[in-house]
Amino acid sequence: MNELSAGFTEIEHTADWALIVWAPNLGHLFALAAEGMYWLMEVTLQSEPIVERVIELESADTESLLVAFLSELLYLSEMEGIGSNRFEVSVVENRVTAAVRGAVMASQKKEIKAVTYHHLNIENTAGTYSVTIVFDV
Repeated sequence: MNELSAGFTEIEHTADWALIVWAPNLGHLFALAAEGMYWLMEVTLQSEPIVERVIELESADTESLLVAFLSELLYLSEMEGIGSNRFEVSVVENRVTAAVRGAVMASQKKEIKAVTYHHLNIENTAGTYSVTIVFDV
């Protein structure tokens, strides 16, 4: 990780793509994971019309919740051609509520098939949450 208090960076992975994401709270961690996923796919959005969605999900644990959240965004990309670039995310216990804003995708250069559970473990060290996310491509 670098010295920023929040961010994401791509890391080497043998067959798939992977990101390390870190942030001061879970909501920000989820938002940056989503931003990183779109960055990996090299998504560009049309300027208008603006599309807004509210996503509410529950899961057994925080890791499953992150996978469900990112998978829901992938679903919107695949089925409706919508990408997001603004995220207001709240994570309380095993529930996520997210207001996502974006637009129809103008282009997508790379495809992600799925978000995986491979080595998925959200950690909190000294007030910074971090996770490595592996995407199946």
